[in-house]
Amino acid sequence: MSLSARPVFDRSFSAFLFDMDGTIINSIPATERVWSNWARKHGLDVAAFLPTMHGVRGIDTITRLGLPGVDPLAEAKQVERAEMEDVEGIVPIPGAIEFLSALPMGRWGIVTSAPVALAHRRLAATGIPLPTVIVTADDVTKGKPAPDGYILGAKRLGFDPADCLVFEDVPAGILAGEGAGANVAVMTATHHHPIETNHPLLKSYEGVTSEVDADGKLRLLRTAG
Repeated sequence: MSLSARPVFDRSFSAFLFDMDGTIINSIPATERVWSNWARKHGLDVAAFLPTMHGVRGIDTITRLGLPGVDPLAEAKQVERAEMEDVEGIVPIPGAIEFLSALPMGRWGIVTSAPVALAHRRLAATGIPLPTVIVTADDVTKGKPAPDGYILGAKRLGFDPADCLVFEDVPAGILAGEGAGANVAVMTATHHHPIETNHPLLKSYEGVTSEVDADGKLRLLRTAG
């Protein structure tokens, strides 16, 4: 059975790994305000550009554009500073705080494309509990869709990625989870259009819960929908 077809509700896992933006928090309004300003400054078509920047590191987004005379590292730092200042409207995905708070410490982590300072700023702004492991853009040389972040997250928790469940919301992150050999569930709370995937879809965390089974592993359970 292929990675993209593996179910997640009929087995147990050593740990859960969560993307941040779009998966446990909704930061789209703030993110798109900042990146829209940046795109306009560089003469880009904002509507065409915005869908390309979600779920990947800022430096990778800017590098990929190949804009003449633009230093991707310097520009990414400018964008990061603007994002640090704008957390208006950033909220948790429905049910995320309760779901995460119920997970055993040391059995879940966050793997985000955001830099470390921005990740902590947004998590604090939304009241999301902090896990023992947070892997950020600063911890890897290759960001999503490369699997490095999820491999590192599983390693820091002390588990094999293949025994972890990854929660993601965008194609780059899904590919990263698959590349790490993990199982994947896709959060659709912030989606305005259907996503093409064979992975299980979650509308929010209000329809799921978790339990620790007799072997001490985590199980994801549907409670509604």
